[in-house]
Amino acid sequence: MLQIKKAKFLTSCGLGSPEPDLGGAPEIAMVGKSNVGKSSFINALCNNRKLARISASPGKTRLVNFFEINDGQFYLVDLPGYGFAKAPKSEQEKWGELMETYLRSGRVTHLFLLLDSRHEPTVADRQMMVWMQYYNIPYTILATKVDKLPKSRRPQAAAAVAKAVGSASPAIPISAEEKLGLDAVTSRIGQILEDVQMLAEAAALRTQQ
Repeated sequence: MLQIKKAKFLTSCGLGSPEPDLGGAPEIAMVGKSNVGKSSFINALCNNRKLARISASPGKTRLVNFFEINDGQFYLVDLPGYGFAKAPKSEQEKWGELMETYLRSGRVTHLFLLLDSRHEPTVADRQMMVWMQYYNIPYTILATKVDKLPKSRRPQAAAAVAKAVGSASPAIPISAEEKLGLDAVTSRIGQILEDVQMLAEAAALRTQQ
């Protein structure tokens, strides 16, 4: 099973700034609305409380942040939180353009869409699903903050948010607070990396023939 042994912040990029050359290594992106718990979960997943900056003010992540995992085995990419109503409209449009530019770049190996398990998905959540499907990006839904729900309701809530955005696959219930779902997400990433390796090997064999 994959183990995240080392994680470090690599760089940030904004609209119009060059994206880092990662040598074709897998890029696994995390996206979700503002205050969905994305930064907290990245820190829990990597066992580093200071890796992704957590702010009390929603909408603080305004750049695409790249984190190098296991000395370049793959990269976690933290996308700006969307749907922050208090931000000026012009600022919201820039965040949307920044995310769409990254999503259509062809760099994204897999995308984890984080949805709040306690609430109905927003219009912005549904728009993100449309983008992901339009650009044909493989994805997994993560249902966040399940620690705020009774244990008996968690599976039902995770299934409900996934169904509400039109996902054919169930969501993984997660909680940074309780460190719930970390093994399931790490296992999912391991499978993604194995699939990438198999595709690369198959492509190399076709080239040799």
